Amino acid sequence: MSTGPSTPRGKPPVNPTTPTARLAGTHVVQSSPHYTTTRRHSLYGTEDRVIIDPGSKIWKVGFSGEGRPRDVFYAAGKTGMSLWDLSRARETTERAEQDRLLEVNLERCLRSVFHHSLLTDPKSRKVILVEHPLLPLYIKEMMARILFNNLQVPSISFASSHLLSLLAVGRITGLVLDCGHLESVALPIFASRPLFPHLRTTPLAGSRLASHLRALLLLFGTYLPPPTSLSAAANIPAANRSTRVPEEILTDAVIEEIKTRCCFVGNVLDSSEMRSISPSGEDSEIDVPPSDPATSESEFSRGSAGPESTTSSQQVSSEFSVVSHPRIHGANQPRNENHLQALASMYTRHSTATELHMRVVPPVSQQTGTGRGTLIIPGWVRERAAEVLFEGGDVDESSVAEVILDALLKVPMDLRKTLASSILVVGGTLMLPGFIPRLHAELLRAIIPPSSLPRLPTRPGKPTPPQYDRYATLRPLTNYFAILNNPSPPPPTSTRAGANAGKAPAFSPATMAWIGGSLAGSLKTGGVEVPRERWDEADPAQDADDEIPPVSAGALDRAPRNILPDWTRTPLPAGAPPAIATLSASPQAVGA
Repeated sequence: MSTGPSTPRGKPPVNPTTPTARLAGTHVVQSSPHYTTTRRHSLYGTEDRVIIDPGSKIWKVGFSGEGRPRDVFYAAGKTGMSLWDLSRARETTERAEQDRLLEVNLERCLRSVFHHSLLTDPKSRKVILVEHPLLPLYIKEMMARILFNNLQVPSISFASSHLLSLLAVGRITGLVLDCGHLESVALPIFASRPLFPHLRTTPLAGSRLASHLRALLLLFGTYLPPPTSLSAAANIPAANRSTRVPEEILTDAVIEEIKTRCCFVGNVLDSSEMRSISPSGEDSEIDVPPSDPATSESEFSRGSAGPESTTSSQQVSSEFSVVSHPRIHGANQPRNENHLQALASMYTRHSTATELHMRVVPPVSQQTGTGRGTLIIPGWVRERAAEVLFEGGDVDESSVAEVILDALLKVPMDLRKTLASSILVVGGTLMLPGFIPRLHAELLRAIIPPSSLPRLPTRPGKPTPPQYDRYATLRPLTNYFAILNNPSPPPPTSTRAGANAGKAPAFSPATMAWIGGSLAGSLKTGGVEVPRERWDEADPAQDADDEIPPVSAGALDRAPRNILPDWTRTPLPAGAPPAIATLSASPQAVGA
């Protein structure tokens, strides 16, 4: 006689209680879906905080306790443009229009974070905002206003990106270099306290690399337009169809793809060869505009000096093809090469990189042909485009190595050895292959004593002044320089350097700050937290319905600044007297 299926006796009865109420009393709760011990998913619990790393070009968002962001997207869409830049309009009307457009784009990005990327309710999620030290205050206010007034988040915590990057590798003391899109910033951190007065920055970053790469392609690149017919593609050789690169095809998206998929950083060249080629300095290559007819009309022949075995390490896709044979130009070469031609010839001789063919969308005038155009990227351009980041000597535009050394000069002498052996480099620009080993080599080369050139005395009968040695006090730190996330550290020259070089976890440098924010959110820590109640009390926009008294636009912009954290308003040390007391006491001191 058959009976119906019964419930197994070994299985305990189900307790129909709410999972959130049962999990509220326990402290051993892991929210990450990447581990087997996870009890709940981030989608069904509200304890996990939303981590937002807003960049001028790329945003990274996700939940706390997870090992990687849920979504990484361009802030301006597929165009690849940045939301803001280092300059701001001076006129009031133009600045108001620019700020209004920026606020619309920020609102679109923040709504996309919650409604498309994370699929969560913003009213039940606390937010940790990964804050760059030099993020403009008006942009921070826009983000806070959108999150509080429009999305109505419970609270916002502002955490320093450099500190979070250092926490991601398990350190609380170190010198962090963040090389992003707009600027490169070096910030020393001691005992989890960022030393903001010793911050150093330079505009040599991803944006400068992109503009430099565009100029090199306009000068030395080759473009093959699409053939007008299939018979022309078979009969006309490619050498006869090659022209200069049109500026229309080098869009921001194309330059970004070339920079991320084709470029890498080469080794340091011999200084004697550089001096023999460019006696006036290597940085003169960058100052020549791409529209100079004296330099942009000539083409250069390239010889494939490197072995063909290097092509196996390059990633080849459907849009790229490796060219191992040199190109032959029929144009006559000028007899006297100028500085740019000599520099290009030198880079070509010492380069082992191969040329790449990239399919690009042709200009509007050539879209009547068959297929797409072909952009030929010289191998030495792929290898030496990042040289612009290592060219220093300028007061306003220091190299990335000089920014680190300048920050070490500003910190107390007792901290220099500790910080020099705990350097951490983060940011998307630093993900170029070979960048971190080259940075270590540039640090050692920058502190080498300058060459002793004969100097004439300034006055007759006076001794010759000593030669200026900028980093003489840092020369004893040569054996202690170590980069924590160096993928191929050199042989250690000291015990401290050997214990730190390359010991950081293998996180991506671009997501290091977000991973630190995820760690801080899972530990219920972070920066200064601003609750929504405090914002509502200080925001005059809440009383916009009351027209008496009227609130000016300037007051609306300045009021929330009192509650948002800003390291530029940090108080003076205890030993510094207040300025008001000094001014009031000065007449008495004069009378006495």
